[in-house]
Amino acid sequence: MFELITAAPIMLMEVDITPNDDGLPGIAQLRTIVGAVMTIGLILSVLALIISAIVWGFGANSSNPHLAGRGKIGVLVSCGAAVLCGAAVTLINFFWDVGQQV
Repeated sequence: MFELITAAPIMLMEVDITPNDDGLPGIAQLRTIVGAVMTIGLILSVLALIISAIVWGFGANSSNPHLAGRGKIGVLVSCGAAVLCGAAVTLINFFWDVGQQV
């Protein structure tokens, strides 16, 4: 009356795709461009830090708390931008490794 139905074991297909360096033409040039953009970002961060420090100094010496506060915020933002530019590759590699473990 009751028949046992045996199902075939379900085989999940495993996808194994990794990034490669020679998959597309122009990868070396793209790395050069990304490195140049990172350098420009770091240079602009230093420039923003200098300008923000000057604004902070003018605000503090002229008893203008609004200007001094803007200078402080500019210093923090420029330092944060420099940290992000410098750590961009490490952050991407970290999250890539985390994504590979999922």
